[in-house]
Amino acid sequence: MARGPASFEYAANTQLVVFTGLSGSGKGTVLRALEDAGFYTVDNLPVELMQPFVRSRLEAGDGGRAALVVDIREGESLAHFPQVYQTIRQDVRTVLVYLEASDDAIKRRFSETRRPHPAGAPTLSDSIAAERALLAPIRAQADIELDTSRFNIHDLRRRVLEIFQLSCEKPVLRVTVGSFGFKYGPPTDADLILDVRFLPNPHYEPDCRRLTGKDRKVIEFLEAYTETEEFLERAMGLLDFVVPRYADEGKSYLSIYLGCTGGRHRSVYIAEAIASRLATAGSEVRLQHRDIDKEH
Repeated sequence: MARGPASFEYAANTQLVVFTGLSGSGKGTVLRALEDAGFYTVDNLPVELMQPFVRSRLEAGDGGRAALVVDIREGESLAHFPQVYQTIRQDVRTVLVYLEASDDAIKRRFSETRRPHPAGAPTLSDSIAAERALLAPIRAQADIELDTSRFNIHDLRRRVLEIFQLSCEKPVLRVTVGSFGFKYGPPTDADLILDVRFLPNPHYEPDCRRLTGKDRKVIEFLEAYTETEEFLERAMGLLDFVVPRYADEGKSYLSIYLGCTGGRHRSVYIAEAIASRLATAGSEVRLQHRDIDKEH
């Protein structure tokens, strides 16, 4: 909820955003969202350094916007936050956002991460209750209160960008299409691996052995077999389906590797063909042939 009808409009033009709220409510997610949008961000800045930080940002004179997270990790100095915040607000257009979540949601998230609650009470329920009590005076000052109980990280990111009227466009998905040889081991950074060892092997053709999948003779050899084009059509059907969905999930990088025995002929040709088709479809593509120059 917003405290006052103009809160969101005010937030869109603010110079400094301060996030606070319950542990497990998503403060790290919102901070990363604003960092990706161009904000200068600091997590867990000591309260006594807030005013010097704001002065340094003003003196920089670059017009950049900043976002901070302040929470119970501050310990006893958190008691000084309300006064410090009001002082800063006199000089800088500032908004305070309080992130809330239900006890059940907080417990579920801590169960998933298996991290200890910073309040340090004997039980998680006691820690949540203690944190709520400690943050009550700060919550009362919040300009915007956001309940994240039903949000996943993508929903929360979108909501924060909406509040600050920032672009909600999906990040660009950068696709690496690579080739490799199974004899040298699979790549460790692959998201998808397609095995093309079923295709006829140019290695056994004397005119092709010393060449690569980029050379015309190897290309003509492989394209003479109908299963080559059929595989490409089926592979592109899969990629046309999954690549946009990886982008929808907010993934920034996707690695697709094609493997053959030595990583010199079949996988190189197929990787080149797939990269070309993905680029034509609008993807940002980088090619990488890991084993093309190895001795065979």
